[in-house]
Amino acid sequence: MAHLPELIQDLALILLVGAFVTIIFKRIKQPLVLGYIIAGFFVGPHFHLVPTIVDTENIETFAELGVIFLLFSLGLEFSFKKLLRVGGYASITAVVEIVFISLLGYFTGHLLGWSQMDSLFLAGMLASSSTTIILRAFDELGVKTMQFARVVFGVLVVEDIIVILLMVLLSTVAVTEQFEGGEILFTVFKLAFFLALWFLLGIYLLPSFLKKARKWMDEETLLIFSIGLCLGMVILATQVGFSAELGAFVMGSILAETTLAEKVEHLTKPVKELFGTVFFVSVGMMIDPGAMLQYGFPIAIVTMLTIGGKFLFSGLGALLSGQPLKQAVQVGMSMAQIGEFAFIVAALGMSLGVISEFLFPIAVGVSAITTFTTPYMIKYSEPFYKWLARVPLARWKDRIEQYATGTEKLRANPAWKVLFKEYIRIIVINSIVLVAILLLFRYAVLPLIDGRIANTYVQYAVIVGTATLVAAPFLWAIVFQKPRCYAYQEMWMDTTTNKSPLIAIEIVRVIIGVLLIGLFVDQLTSTSIALWITLPVILPVILLFSRRIQRLYQRIEERFISNLNERENSLARATNRGRLDQKNEEVQSGLQAWNAHIVEMEVPPLATYAGTCLKDLRWKDTYGIQVVYIRRGENMIHLPGGDHRLLPHDQVGILGTDEQMQLLKTSFESEEDVQYNDMEIEDIALEQVLLQMQHPLVGKSIAHSGLREDTSGQVQVVGVERDGVRMLNPEASLVFEAGDIVWFVGNRKSIRDVRNSGAMERATTGAKVA
Repeated sequence: MAHLPELIQDLALILLVGAFVTIIFKRIKQPLVLGYIIAGFFVGPHFHLVPTIVDTENIETFAELGVIFLLFSLGLEFSFKKLLRVGGYASITAVVEIVFISLLGYFTGHLLGWSQMDSLFLAGMLASSSTTIILRAFDELGVKTMQFARVVFGVLVVEDIIVILLMVLLSTVAVTEQFEGGEILFTVFKLAFFLALWFLLGIYLLPSFLKKARKWMDEETLLIFSIGLCLGMVILATQVGFSAELGAFVMGSILAETTLAEKVEHLTKPVKELFGTVFFVSVGMMIDPGAMLQYGFPIAIVTMLTIGGKFLFSGLGALLSGQPLKQAVQVGMSMAQIGEFAFIVAALGMSLGVISEFLFPIAVGVSAITTFTTPYMIKYSEPFYKWLARVPLARWKDRIEQYATGTEKLRANPAWKVLFKEYIRIIVINSIVLVAILLLFRYAVLPLIDGRIANTYVQYAVIVGTATLVAAPFLWAIVFQKPRCYAYQEMWMDTTTNKSPLIAIEIVRVIIGVLLIGLFVDQLTSTSIALWITLPVILPVILLFSRRIQRLYQRIEERFISNLNERENSLARATNRGRLDQKNEEVQSGLQAWNAHIVEMEVPPLATYAGTCLKDLRWKDTYGIQVVYIRRGENMIHLPGGDHRLLPHDQVGILGTDEQMQLLKTSFESEEDVQYNDMEIEDIALEQVLLQMQHPLVGKSIAHSGLREDTSGQVQVVGVERDGVRMLNPEASLVFEAGDIVWFVGNRKSIRDVRNSGAMERATTGAKVA
């Protein structure tokens, strides 16, 4: 008998047990992640009723791949532009929640007597809420269209990126065992620099390559190429000193900006689910029931900390960002759980060997409890808000609402705010590229030239000249590039108030540019040479060739912007969706103070009101809402009038408050109760029946024959042959005559009953005559 590797047996066991357990969890409507973890417990060393995993080393390798592909998939769904679009309210809420709950988790670990590293990783485990659990609860409770849900989705997007960064910091601290603020600050800056650099290079190069190679890329090639890019970035990230998970996430987020993002996500989904299953099962293998009983007290403490702390700090963050009290309470109660990221953080600590084993059962126990409490927290958030507003916060409610209204006024986008954003964008992005070129020449080009040119000054001239040639477009942009926005033109024309501050800003940016050029040269040569080259040589050269450098920079910038917006432009050309989303965001930001927002809802296929004019629906009078657009396929109807009709599958943009939306929802989702018969395809037949004089159908029209009612709709007339004339699909007014040959289609038994009814009628008539 051939030898079968233990890894194959283990995979068969993991996948089969995982499949059976998740079927049960789907049946009881619980998160599949918990099902995988329980399946892991069944095949682990602490449960002996089923076989146990043998080749744990290879399973751990598969689990590491699972984390990599989970983070790669998260990056594909992420998109850096989505982070920019979620707005300040989501960023403030997420930062406040993560900072305070992490600090609370860290100090709780110390109070429980845990080590410093255990406390740090507990803080990391509490940092994020579960997207999976929240989405499932929103679906079940039907609150996805409410305004607070939009805030929660934005917070989850920001949380994803912050938790990724936290994982990098935790792994750095765990490896170096350095807790000094300077070391951590340096790691943060280093991480931000490499994230920005990878993103800029990836967006500049990758979409262009995919565009040119697309016609040669079938699904198989695209799958292989995507996984290769993911693993390649994993290697690069670990070489630079970051975690493999960060590399996978970054590559996913870069691919998310390409036109092939959806296809890559579709192709890699089975890979992610396979290895992701192995990862979560491997987490469950570490569960020790004895340890969970032993650490029941810490599980209870951390559970209360999670529910209470996340509710308090998420709600506080939402209030600080300018959300009304009601929405702040709803956001806080929605975020009160931990999910899959807690297991990833705990697995990171275990793989590095820096945390205690009891953190796993604690994470699993807390996740299980908060999974069951989340739907109830969301369901009772509004009654809880009413109690808060009526009793504890009655004196403060008006002040909180005034603060939210005032914050909304400040959220308006004045010209100076737009202009400052443009200046910061120009300086930061080009500075990052400049530093990358500097690192490339210092650590790659300079060692190649060093020693090959005898004269030191000639060597300096070659290296500085070459580096300046490469960096010239970005040096020019820092010093001279004008902001591309209407605000700049309007302010420059306003000579009375704005021109002087603009001149001051231009002077400051020139000083920044000169300092950066000096730093650039100083790092490649020496300080004295940098002082003598920067102002007298490099700056005049850049001025002299300014037009050519500007054209080159504009080509680089246009290509980058084209690649960055390629996916959105493609979608916008197909559906106008990109511009529509942008316009919705503008409208919603203006209506925040009114507690109103725009929700897009799809007309059900069997909607009772399908085909009815808007004026006849009277939704505006009944519910107080306004239909602002109807999207039908690729066509858009803006501000539809009363004569416009809603058709099945129309995407309808509705403006209103949460309360109005909830009242409308019942009517909007109402569908006709269509009865479906259980006729099998084999039972359907086409048969002809000759109508004798005594047949009950003779003398009756098709409409009044009772044929449809008598056969429960299972027989229809498709043809009538009369005196050699054939009538296909006769009208309902046709009257049957003796001698007609009628063609029926439908249930074979029902047609037989129609034929036999004529024989029964003849028998009855004969009996009466006798």
